[in-house]
Amino acid sequence: MKAAVISAPGQVEVTTVEDPTPGPRQVVVSVAACGLCGTDLHILQGEFAPTLPVVPGHEFAGTVVATGSAVTELAEGDRVAVDPSLPCHECHYCRIGRNNLCERWAAIGVTTAGGAAEFAVAPVANCIKLPDHVRTEDAALIEPLSCAVRGYDILRSQQLGTRVLIYGSGTMGLMMLELAKRTGAAGVDVVDINPDRLATARTLGCTHAAASPDEIDRPRGWDVVIDATGSERAIQDALGRVGKGGTFLQFGVADYAARAVIEPYRIYNQEITITGSMAVLHSYERAAELFAAGTLDPEVFISDRLPLAEYATALDRFKAGRGRKIQVRP
Repeated sequence: MKAAVISAPGQVEVTTVEDPTPGPRQVVVSVAACGLCGTDLHILQGEFAPTLPVVPGHEFAGTVVATGSAVTELAEGDRVAVDPSLPCHECHYCRIGRNNLCERWAAIGVTTAGGAAEFAVAPVANCIKLPDHVRTEDAALIEPLSCAVRGYDILRSQQLGTRVLIYGSGTMGLMMLELAKRTGAAGVDVVDINPDRLATARTLGCTHAAASPDEIDRPRGWDVVIDATGSERAIQDALGRVGKGGTFLQFGVADYAARAVIEPYRIYNQEITITGSMAVLHSYERAAELFAAGTLDPEVFISDRLPLAEYATALDRFKAGRGRKIQVRP
């Protein structure tokens, strides 16, 4: 089969690899679409994936084409979205229900072969059967939505009527915008230096869209500030925008070397909470339900649909900040 392979830091090509075969409790999925995200850029840089080469792609959906000998829940022809999480279920963090912090953390498309290929293998327990009205290729959006749902689980103490500021109006920032509108925010402001992406935030109904928070009249700061960029500069600015008693959520994936300065006295004196959200935790099925209910409009979120053969081009386009969600399709 054809697959994108990251063979070494900075090196990616579409080549022929062996077809996958399912284990007893696994299925093989014919991939309909695979989304790109910041994690894929980190893998390309040599971060995250413990060993290279690897077939990337942790956001994917498709049709079951083969089942393992002990699979009874799915059959060939079923359309599914795939949760890429592969916790060990044995370590301390898994035993206390924090599987996303697994000491042996693994994920399809990060530590094992993923969906940037014609076929991918997945545990049957990770597959969510799609309702008839959901297009298979659109369902690749469920994985990033499940990360956003996890982010709002972290913000569960958020009260009704809060003011939210989101840095970044790429796919994840826009998903956080859509969820903020549904979790009682009185206003959701979005900042980005990309005018095209800001235009999409306006289309989705943000309260204010600006290149800088300085353009928004909020002298007391915001109750909740979310970084969805991973940019060191944005993170540093965002930390200073949190109002008294407010919360800063690090949601974007920063480079390993990124650093930001905090003010311990201000955190103490103003009771500011600084927290993070890592991937997916008990949120994939809820994201699938939200997606099926129409929480996201795929036509707004998916800006580019490229053939798998152009995977390197898709990565370059994503890295340049062009478009929103970029998908590759075998």
